[in-house]
Amino acid sequence: MLRGSRRPLGAPGAPAAALAAALLSSLARCSFLESGDPVASALSPYFGTKTRYEDVNPGLLPDPEAPRRDPELLEGPCTPVQLVAIIRHGTRYPTAKQIRKLRKLHGLLQTRGPGGGKASATGGRDTGAALAGRPLWYADWMDGQLVEKGRQDMRQLALRLASLFPALFRRENFGRLRLVTSSKHRCVDSGAAFLQGLWQHYNPGLPPPDVADMECGPPRINDKLMRFFDHCKKFLIEVERNATALYHVEAFKTGPEMRDILKKVAATLQVPVNDLNADLIQVAFFTCSFDLAIKGIQSPWCDVFDIDDAKVLEYLNDLKQYWKRGYGYAINSRSSCVLFEDIFQHLDKAVEQKQRSQPVSSPVVLQFGHAETLLPLLSLMGYFKDKEPLTASNYKEQMHRKFRSGHIVPYASNLIFLLYHCENAKTPKEEFQVQMLLNEKVLPFAHSQETVSLYEDLKNHYKDILQSCHASDECELPKVLYALHVDIQAIMNCKNLEFQGALSQSGNIRKCLELRIL
Repeated sequence: MLRGSRRPLGAPGAPAAALAAALLSSLARCSFLESGDPVASALSPYFGTKTRYEDVNPGLLPDPEAPRRDPELLEGPCTPVQLVAIIRHGTRYPTAKQIRKLRKLHGLLQTRGPGGGKASATGGRDTGAALAGRPLWYADWMDGQLVEKGRQDMRQLALRLASLFPALFRRENFGRLRLVTSSKHRCVDSGAAFLQGLWQHYNPGLPPPDVADMECGPPRINDKLMRFFDHCKKFLIEVERNATALYHVEAFKTGPEMRDILKKVAATLQVPVNDLNADLIQVAFFTCSFDLAIKGIQSPWCDVFDIDDAKVLEYLNDLKQYWKRGYGYAINSRSSCVLFEDIFQHLDKAVEQKQRSQPVSSPVVLQFGHAETLLPLLSLMGYFKDKEPLTASNYKEQMHRKFRSGHIVPYASNLIFLLYHCENAKTPKEEFQVQMLLNEKVLPFAHSQETVSLYEDLKNHYKDILQSCHASDECELPKVLYALHVDIQAIMNCKNLEFQGALSQSGNIRKCLELRIL
């Protein structure tokens, strides 16, 4: 086992900006120059939430099952007694909505008017014709389902973590694993694949049984925890269903950077620029990422874009994540406090059991969710916050931003809390210490930039969140505002029925008339 160094608790840490810049610079170099990945695309650092896990951890390419111990991990007299992990599902298919957009773009290429099919102005091949003749293998049934590569992501993560923390993942703890997942199939299947990876760790060479037959049992579904955003009325009304909440996203779609890309792509594909829009451009870019992530191939869709285009499209994706899941609105992160509180309840229970010389009842807690689960949680804790907000007008100023979703929450991303018990502690306060890992790398604490924290100090830093976290209060709207929202939504529904000529068939004529009178 590799031996890691431990920074003393009192030693000064690197400034946050310098550390972030060094990490991003290292990733930018490694992710597309790594010789062990023959199909790595030069565009891969810019795929946002569609980024492969190995592009964030390129060191895994030679042997994805071998653990890579961060030298900052504690060892010696401090031993891990509990691991609490929030894990994003593995690589998935596109959603049905994305597939429909791709089908629309593909149809546009197949019905190009005069001029389509000729060689490009630069004398190169007709990219539009090549893509038009390329069969689309994506189907509606895929709709965000986990792919085999996604199951592999999870199995390999399980093998690495089990090898890295053998005391926590020892065979006799298998029945005490605590697994929670969102109800989405990609998350349920990710949890099952993780368990299969652990089974392989315990029983090398033997095929794993059905998850339902394993002694730990299948993951439990808990959407209120792992999809807290779906259960937060304030978030749903103020952000999710608010047409103006993503103003900066929509403004950027029609801004100068995107207009330039529209013109370039229209020329490359030899289609009228008026037939394209930002959504179709983005789905073409994502198709490049899906082909790479799912099939490991250098897709012809990648040929449509260069790195400058990719940086702009990454920013478009990050804008959406920032305003919908990150720092754009306070409720984005505050809605995650129920999950934050749950994490500390597990840690508190482990501390209490160790203090009573009892075995820790849940040495490993695994919770499977989404990028939309992790980003609000990290924002709540103060990570990846830029001095200025991301807006439609400051793309150039944000070229070196911290908030780059693909570097934070790629497929299979994971945030791990490690609780340690230190035998030689000089004071009771020093007996329990904690570290955090993001994507298997030690994450310095946002408030101190240290890689280790006394558990009591960490709880004290976040005491305002932990003491004020009442999901019903955070997410509740004043009744007057909620009633107004319901009426506005109903009026919009009536207008839509009228537009479709279906108002007379709706059975709601009286209600619609009443609402319009109000």
